[in-house]
Amino acid sequence: MAHLLSVSCSLSMVSGGRSFPKTSSQHSPSSPANPSYPVSKSELRIVCRENKISMSRFHAKAVSTSQESRFQAGLGFDDVRDGEQAPKKVMVIGGDGYCGWATSLHLSNKNYEVAVVDNLCRRLFDHQLGLDSLTPIASIQNRIRRWKSLTGKDIQLYVGDICDFEFLAEAFKSFQPDAVVHFGEQRSAPYSMIDRSRAVFTQHNNVIGTLNVLFAIKEFKGDCHLVKLGTMGEYGTPNIDIEEGYITITHNGRTDTLPYPKQASSFYHLSKVHDSHNIAFTCKAWGISATDLNQGVVYGVRTDETEMHEELYNRFDYDGIFGTALNRFCVQAAVGHPLTVYGKGGQTRGYLDIRDTVQCVELAIANPAQRGEFRVFNQFTEQFSVNQLANLVTNAGRKLGLEVKTMSVPNPRVEAEEHYYNAKHTKLVELGLQPHLLSDSLLDSLLNFAIQYKDRVDYKQIMPAISWKNIGVKTKTAAV
Repeated sequence: MAHLLSVSCSLSMVSGGRSFPKTSSQHSPSSPANPSYPVSKSELRIVCRENKISMSRFHAKAVSTSQESRFQAGLGFDDVRDGEQAPKKVMVIGGDGYCGWATSLHLSNKNYEVAVVDNLCRRLFDHQLGLDSLTPIASIQNRIRRWKSLTGKDIQLYVGDICDFEFLAEAFKSFQPDAVVHFGEQRSAPYSMIDRSRAVFTQHNNVIGTLNVLFAIKEFKGDCHLVKLGTMGEYGTPNIDIEEGYITITHNGRTDTLPYPKQASSFYHLSKVHDSHNIAFTCKAWGISATDLNQGVVYGVRTDETEMHEELYNRFDYDGIFGTALNRFCVQAAVGHPLTVYGKGGQTRGYLDIRDTVQCVELAIANPAQRGEFRVFNQFTEQFSVNQLANLVTNAGRKLGLEVKTMSVPNPRVEAEEHYYNAKHTKLVELGLQPHLLSDSLLDSLLNFAIQYKDRVDYKQIMPAISWKNIGVKTKTAAV
């Protein structure tokens, strides 16, 4: 059944199809087999049907053709196998995405044995909605092949949907991970608020996918450590300090330590709350070890690994659906568009550089939770309001000769625009996190990066178009 690919990858088909929201676009996402990557008999294809798009799923596994040079001791190593120290095996679910790709390369560079699991649907979303990354991004196959040519390190690849448990089970049994890093979710709050079908997709994809990961760990690799990417958005904006996962309270003379209250603000954030509850339950019931990384808003695009070659470049989203605040502001400044501040601009959140995202994940893997433990780390390095970010970008832009203006736009979200916000984030620092704080030099780098690619900016994607209050049942497609 296996069909040999050109760079020592075996491809085997996994039966079944997964429905995605319908689109009117005639484009198809990047195939896992591009023209320079020959495949016999099979390819990833998007099948347009009367009411849905079905994605055929395949399992692609990269196989080493030769023994690599010995790993240096001290990083990425697990136990002794066949008399030699063996690298720890890490499965990165969602490894083709913004955080997942950077993490996969970082871990591979640190001598972990890495497998990427991804159904490539993030690329499909761009085609459905008429979006594109500011940076041109290579196919996942070309990315992995380029990494191999530059470093000599293999990254295994499993193309498929974790909501298909049969596919996920085969990947687990084949790779036998020591740790699973789970980025494999629909990660945009605005996307989950486009229409009913996207809201349903988000909750089904995220909650069922995570449940399947938990069952796969229980059935096939009970000692596997789950590192789950959560979100600070689970907490909302309470008028008290935000603790790291748990809060000790005294009520009617009795004291207990309980999970911190959740106040999700979108169907996406609600899916992450459901994930946290399911993971906490399975840690208690099945003895799973899990670390929930409640991540703040990520900015930046470059890591040591992704800047090694243009085929390793990460995606850079600037649109109103997937683009994060600082990244969007830098692109807007680069093309002369006023910075779009939602409402009063007092919305305050935790932020971190993508270089710190990969560092935090590595720290969690290297210092795993105990069996039966569900621990929560708040993963960010600094807090900023939207107005503060706009001021920082304005000042940095002026130093580069840019005339940067700011405009207040009606807030498409339902959220407090002025509020108290003080979130604790000490646990990762105690494990050794060395943060890259937002500096003038970093802003200068981001702005110059945006200027370099400004000819790729689609101005129609800059303004927010998704309203929390106006979400409807009719499926929306890209405007032509």
